[in-house]
Amino acid sequence: MKNQSVLVVEDEDDIRELVGYNLFKDGFRVTGVRTGEDGLRAIANERPDLVLLDLMLPGVDGLSLCKKLKSDAKTRDIPVIMLTAKGEESDIVKGLNMGADDYVTKPFSPKVLMARVAAVLRRAADEASKPDAGSEEPMTFGRLSIHLGRHEVLVDDEPVDLTSTEFRVLTFLARKPGWVFTRHQILDGVHGDKYAITDRAVDVQIVGLRKKLGSAGEYIETVRGVGYRFKE
Repeated sequence: MKNQSVLVVEDEDDIRELVGYNLFKDGFRVTGVRTGEDGLRAIANERPDLVLLDLMLPGVDGLSLCKKLKSDAKTRDIPVIMLTAKGEESDIVKGLNMGADDYVTKPFSPKVLMARVAAVLRRAADEASKPDAGSEEPMTFGRLSIHLGRHEVLVDDEPVDLTSTEFRVLTFLARKPGWVFTRHQILDGVHGDKYAITDRAVDVQIVGLRKKLGSAGEYIETVRGVGYRFKE
């Protein structure tokens, strides 16, 4: 983790300086910018290992910036943690559906923030080092194909544009067809333990995932009163 780079996109100077100081103290290289436009330029100039992103920004807001990053093949694997005073569940779910990897609500403890940064980077490293991460063999289920190494999903040989969170939810379920997972187990498997968001976020992400998969969305089955499973 030492010497990894973090981009902080935050328009409040005191918060940006506080976050930057704590990151620097923990051994990170830090770049701080005030606007979404400056954030996009900084990412293009030097691809950071992680982005800490405020939602309420002048110009290009945080959600739009996150969407741009996660919809571009060159930047979609960069982890994003949202920094937001908007703690309502709907705002958090919206950010996660854009592809954000985690969120921290203001006011926050610097120690908690550093722990979240470490957890997200560790999860990204674990994903990259999985034995099947570079596999050339996709997981195939009839018309649905999931290629882990290319981070690609095909339905009837046509690509499906998924956020990183949607892709992780799909692969989490598809790795064990027939197994039933509770919403809490899905949250733990996708985002890690102690992820502070309600189970309803899983329902919202499943709805979005099924919609994007079209008729292949039937592979994700609802088990009433329990959770979800991938059809065998």
